[in-house]
Amino acid sequence: MGTDKALLPWPPRAEGQSPSTESFLSAAIKSLALSTDFVVVVAGQNETSLAPIVYANGASIVVNPDPSNGQFSSLQVGLHEVLNRGRDAALITLVDRPPANAATVQTLRDSFEAAPQSVWALIPEFSGKHGHPFVAGREIIERFLREPVTGNAREVEHRYQEHIQYLTVDDPHVALNINTPEDYAALLAGRQS
Repeated sequence: MGTDKALLPWPPRAEGQSPSTESFLSAAIKSLALSTDFVVVVAGQNETSLAPIVYANGASIVVNPDPSNGQFSSLQVGLHEVLNRGRDAALITLVDRPPANAATVQTLRDSFEAAPQSVWALIPEFSGKHGHPFVAGREIIERFLREPVTGNAREVEHRYQEHIQYLTVDDPHVALNINTPEDYAALLAGRQS
């Protein structure tokens, strides 16, 4: 992408308007904060650039000591923090996407709380695509933490498929990934039309 995706401006502004003072990261924190007790951001070598945004938005930051191990190791760092704070569930998202609507986040939380105990995770779905944020209960958190740091969340999800529930939502942001400048430009073009 050429830049830290967490810092991409969001929401986009039409040409001629001043640039947004918000970013994917700040908007994600705000989206999650309304439905959670606290928000933890896992940083790597980008801690210095993320910390001011994290703290300005009332969240906390933890650092992955070896981000070269990959994204799954960062998930494990964040989940350890959730358990250390005495919680049994977490809403998990990535910062390479526009944030889900606050109403979607609340719906996910409410649906997970109302689900039977056999449901370990609740994943949003839009147009047949699974996305984020997803809700992870204690059982799946423990499975994530037992994996090697080089593991993969999707593999764990597939291994315990009978304990995963999918919830169709009316929020296209849950299924978007922004990986290239072209993806971001397409997102901007879609928001401005």
